[in-house]
Parts: sequence; structure tokens; C-alpha cells
Amino acid sequence: MLHEIDLSRVDLNLLVLFEAVLSERHVGRAAARLNLSPSAVSHGLGRLRSLLNDPLFLKNPKGVVPTARGAELAEPIAQVLAGVRLVVGGAQHFDAKTSTRRFTIGAPDALIAIMLSPLLSALAKSAPGIDLSTRNILPPWTDAFADLDSRGCDILLLPRIDIPARFVARVLFEERFVVATRRGHRLGRAPDLERYCAEKHLLVSDIGDPFGHVDIALAKQGLARRVALTVPNFLMALAVISQTDIVAALPESLVVTYAKRFDLVSAPLPFVLERDQIYAVAPQVAMADEGLTWLMSVLQAVPHVSKPPR
Repeated sequence: MLHEIDLSRVDLNLLVLFEAVLSERHVGRAAARLNLSPSAVSHGLGRLRSLLNDPLFLKNPKGVVPTARGAELAEPIAQVLAGVRLVVGGAQHFDAKTSTRRFTIGAPDALIAIMLSPLLSALAKSAPGIDLSTRNILPPWTDAFADLDSRGCDILLLPRIDIPARFVARVLFEERFVVATRRGHRLGRAPDLERYCAEKHLLVSDIGDPFGHVDIALAKQGLARRVALTVPNFLMALAVISQTDIVAALPESLVVTYAKRFDLVSAPLPFVLERDQIYAVAPQVAMADEGLTWLMSVLQAVPHVSKPPR
């Protein structure tokens, strides 16, 4: 393990390099991220492999994947680098009213669409100099956690998942899914299970997979639906539903927020689907950062459904 290594032989930059390659899963992309040449990254990996007596990464058609030892070292290296960043950056006093800091929030596009408007309203009142960057993240969440470790993101907004112990997770709200349709759709406001399954359905999947958590729930009852269309994001789903007879199971907060703009209606699902807990996630070691703890508290306080424009 990392603590068994003679630290006098360790160049901290090699750990930063390891972190970038692990996150990008590609030497070329890691090099671009670090403003280095691919040969410099390869040379650094060679030094680290010699130091740790392990290949650390193996090539595959898409780039590289970590070895068992590389995966084992990911968390302790992330913790070491997070601690160093905190020390070097200093635990500076944070004043929301005067700060001009920029925070980066990573989240699936549905959560960005739900949370962004009320968050911006809250910032305009209490922290007018704060700027935000958002990043769309997708499952599986391994790469997103690597971004947190490297501070590529300050906070993630995620549905309930297994969150590694090195992170703090705070519940923001509970989300349920509903049936979303265009106004005037034949399905109505109280569809039964048979009528629901008979409709053409839309599923949000960035990889085009037509089998999701709704299909799993239906399969447990011996039922199936026709997924006539997959789209890569939730806002595209709203646009398609508003102009066609396709229906979709979508987060209620998203549908309520954009119902007026897209002229949508919603109805309860005619079967039981477990609700999602939505979390704000940040590194444990970063919670000494006053700005980060402030942003976590703001996210917990803002309403999660935007009022539609009049």
C-alpha cells in the first residue's frame, strides 16, 4: 500500500499524473488535461510503475484500465492529493457576500434543470459575486467520483447510490417518477397498468439502451412495455413528449418545473416504483473549506422545484 513506500522517493507530480490517467482512462487525454505531452505522461507512468512494482494500467481498445493494484491505490492516492490541495490552498475565510469564487457542480442533466434556477435565485440574493460551472455526468459514477477527488468538480448531485466512505453525502430531497404526456393525451390523468403498457414509451439513455429501471419493475410483474424511442437527455425528452403521443416516466420535479413551458401533464405511475433520494456529495477532506460547506448548506436550503414563468 501507499504508506509502505519510501516517501523520499516519491515525486508528488507522479501521483497527480496517476490521478489524471485514472480519471481519463486514456494517456493522451490525461496529457492534455495536465498540459503535458503523451510521451511525458508515459515516462512518468514508467517511473511510477517502477516505484510501485506494478503495471498500474493496462491498454485496451479505448485507452487504459487500472490493474487490481492500480484500483486499490486509487482511494489512498486521492486522499493524499486532496489533503495536499487543502494545505496548499489554505483554509481561507469565505464571505459569501463579497466572494467572487467559481464553483463547479456535476450532475445528471435532469438535476441541473431542476436545481439551477432556484439556486441562481438564492445566489443572486446572498452571494451575487459567486459564479457556477456545471458538468453533465452520467452513470456509472466512478469517473464522477474521480473528478471530485481531483477537484474537477466541487460537488456532485446524485441519486441514491453506493457512495464511497471518503465522501460526505447530504440528502437534498426525495424524488418520485410520474407518467408525463402532452396535454390532451388519451392516457389521461389516472392510467391503469394495461393502458400504460399499451402506449409507446420514451426512455432517457445516453447509450441508447431501451431497458431501464421502469422495465425492471414491470418485468417483476411479468409485464413489458414498448420503448419506441430513446433520447440522450431529459430536456430532449420533454420536447419530444410535448409534440407527440409518446409517453415517459420522468422525475416529478422536472415535469412540474417545465410543465407550463412544454404544455405537459403528469399522472401517478400505475405501479410501485421506489423513490430516489437525491444527494449532494463532496470529499470528506474538503469539508474544511468554508466555501464548500457554505455551498452544501445553500443546496440543502433551496427549493427543488422551480416556479414556472408567468
